Order: sequence, then structure tokens, then C-alpha cells
Amino acid sequence: MCSVGDTDFEFDIEKIEVERYKCNNCGNKFDAMGEKVVCPSCQAENVVKV
Repeated sequence: MCSVGDTDFEFDIEKIEVERYKCNNCGNKFDAMGEKVVCPSCQAENVVKV
């Protein structure tokens, strides 16, 4: 269990699904999660799952 300030919360890292993406603009391949994935190299939103 982690503690931040006066609030306790539980964080189960096994439930997080990280997926592999490729940027169609610069060709960078990277791992990401979430609904709005952005290339960490060129900041483009033109990415696809690989």
C-alpha cells in the first residue's frame, strides 16, 4: 500500500495493460497505455498498435 499525503490507496501493477505502438509519422516504436496515446519522440497522435 502506498501513502500520499493523508490519503491511502492501493495500486496493483499487474492490472495495468501496456501495449506496443508504432508512430506513423516518425516510425518510433514504444510501449504505452490509455485512450489517447501520443508518440514520446515526435508528440504525434498518428500511432497504431503493433
